[in-house]
Amino acid sequence: MRKQLQQVKRVVVKVGTSTLIYPNGNINLAAIDQLAFVLTDLRNQGKEVIFVSSGAVGVGLNKLGLSTRPETIREQQAVAAVGQAELMNIYTQRFSTYSQLTGQILMTRDVIDYPTSRENVTNTLEQLLKLGIIPIVNENDTVAVDELDHLTKFGDNDQLSAIVSQLVQADVLLMLSDIDGFYSDNPAKNKQATLYSQISKIDEKLMQQAGGSGTSFGTGGMHSKLKAAQRVLNNQSMMVLANGKQPKIIFDILAGETIGTLFKE
Repeated sequence: MRKQLQQVKRVVVKVGTSTLIYPNGNINLAAIDQLAFVLTDLRNQGKEVIFVSSGAVGVGLNKLGLSTRPETIREQQAVAAVGQAELMNIYTQRFSTYSQLTGQILMTRDVIDYPTSRENVTNTLEQLLKLGIIPIVNENDTVAVDELDHLTKFGDNDQLSAIVSQLVQADVLLMLSDIDGFYSDNPAKNKQATLYSQISKIDEKLMQQAGGSGTSFGTGGMHSKLKAAQRVLNNQSMMVLANGKQPKIIFDILAGETIGTLFKE
């Protein structure tokens, strides 16, 4: 049993595109409804919850009837603009079913690099939590670019979720992905790969064991998740990487069951 997880008060939940979008590109409404139910119930238990959600581009592709991600940045940003509005539409509807208010925060990397902007973002998050509102955070894909010295892009929401956890000093980051945890090798290719139950230090060997790209609809990969975990560990906090296919798994994780991989020093 992971008893320390039973005591957490402030929780950041990050959900990847693979949880929100089916492999065929359609929106997984069942998963979204389950997320709304679970996160609202955590609030009802007295926990403070911040939800970092991917999926703007994936939902935008679905809304626009596109089967593949556009190649140009301007096309991707247009798709994200459509998708983010639709995604929040769905979230607002599903969370309201459980009488839970949400607030949207879109961030770019440069926001946290400047002290005043960083303070404003942190204050907004803290005030929303104080009001019992669940902040829904995503990268501002419509303006985020990463070129020359204008670094505005986090790269993926794994890093964003770790940074949000750091900003609000969260007790734990729950990162839900399409894999059961961190393995010694790619379990899809190597049946002998073993699942790490707990990792206390991220070294070069682990980095080499991490894979590359994520799904065709998302941007993250295991290497990105390890980088996020490193940031969490550096902040003396915890992170759990688990499979988000059934978001109700969050209840079991916070009950202390040994699920996924726990990153904790």
